[in-house]
Parts: sequence; C-alpha cells; structure tokens
Amino acid sequence: MINSYASTDDAEVAIAAAQAGAAVVRNMYGQQLSRIDKGAGDFATAADVEAERTILGVIRAARPHDAVLGEEGGQQGAVAAVRQWLVDPLCGTLNYAVGNMLVAVNVALRGGAAAVADPFSGEVFCTDGEAAWMRHRGVDAELAPTPATRLVDVNLDPPFPSAPGFRAVDLLAHPRFVERFRPRVVSTTLALAWVAAGKRAAYVTDGVGLSGSVHFAAGIAVCRAAGCVVTGMDGGPIGQEGRGLVVAADAETHELLMSMIGSRR
Repeated sequence: MINSYASTDDAEVAIAAAQAGAAVVRNMYGQQLSRIDKGAGDFATAADVEAERTILGVIRAARPHDAVLGEEGGQQGAVAAVRQWLVDPLCGTLNYAVGNMLVAVNVALRGGAAAVADPFSGEVFCTDGEAAWMRHRGVDAELAPTPATRLVDVNLDPPFPSAPGFRAVDLLAHPRFVERFRPRVVSTTLALAWVAAGKRAAYVTDGVGLSGSVHFAAGIAVCRAAGCVVTGMDGGPIGQEGRGLVVAADAETHELLMSMIGSRR
C-alpha cells in the first residue's frame, strides 16, 4: 500500500481513501451490525468503524506525517499539524442501519483536496482544491451545478442552534418555497455533493462550525470548486463561529432562499 500511494497527489489520495471506505460500507451492507452508542440518539455501527480504519490506512500510507480527525477515532497525529484530513466514514448511519442506501463517505484535506463517495452508485465527487469533477467507472466528468431540478435538500436532523428564529422545517412551508421548489430530505451530506453535480438546486442546514466539520468539509470543498454559491445562513462566509449552511447551484437560487431564511430568523 505504501508503494502504491506514496507518489500520488492529494486529490488521488482523497479519492482512493473514499473509495476504499466506500467498498467497506458496500460490502457490509445488509449485515446485522453491532451499534456503538454515542448518546443523544446517535450511534455508529461496525461498518463506520471499519470504513474509517480502512480510510486511515490509505491516508497513512500516502501521507504518514499528516494528522487526521475522524468521526469515530477522533484526533490522530499532532493537533497543530499543518496538514489535517477530515474523515466521515459513513454519513447517513441511521439510513444505513435500516437498510437505506443513501449514505456518503467523506474525506477532505483541510483547505485542499476532497472526495465524497457514494458507495452504491460508485460515483465519487472530487476536487483538487481548484477544479471539481465526478469519477465513475474510471471516467472523469466536470461537475456542472444547475438549479434545473428545483429540488432543495433540507437537513431536518438536530441540533437546531438557530431556533426559534430559524427552523428548517418552517422553510418548507414558506409560500415562495412552495411556489418555486420541491423539498427533499436525504439525511446525508451526499445531497451536498449533489448540488455540485446538478442533482439538487440547493442544500440548507442549520448548525455551528460546519466548515471544519468531518460531515461537511468534503462536500463544501467540492461545491466551492464546482462554482456553487456557498454561505452561512447570514449570507456571510462559513467560519468556525458562523451558523448554518446554504449552498445553491446559482446566485438566483441562493438569493431567493436567503430572502426566505431571512424572513424566518
């Protein structure tokens, strides 16, 4: 493994790691898996743990001096390391545990390359920090965001730090939302990558510090590189202190959603 990845660029490391994790998720699908309780109704499965272990193996082989922050294993390597990988080995664990294939494997180098893998379609949404593309069956195609579907994915999972000023569920009942868009609730950040790919017009979620989140970092990086409009719910840049995330395929869609969100805050 060390010889295979040592000379690979960061984007290919991200892709290889995400694909390796996706293979684990796919192979363990449908099995009776043990659960690890995280509290507040959250849990991991044996597939989460094994996928993260496999992803870390790829990263360590290619970049042995880099730090890693994993959803399951936490911080590994120096906290002050210049390079840190953010790993969410199975985003959509509840979906997966009940036999739903809507999940993602997220791998991102903070401030650089990233990959979001769909274990069941085989699609990998990628960026080297500048360009963005989808790899499927060995073929790369440039990502082209478009609002044509009019589908807006809204994350309804807690926590809701902006409530009562803003609740995502209220957005779905806004008259202009009903007139213009159709809601979807995928409950995985795969939907974030779908905005970059033109499969969604936009994605909206509440939350805090999402730019450095293992769940969101890879999707945000792909969307930015694809040319999507990416902001917090206040319309400003996403930062550690900012709240929420609004990602749209184009400026018009973003502006319309922000006008609705502003009226609910």
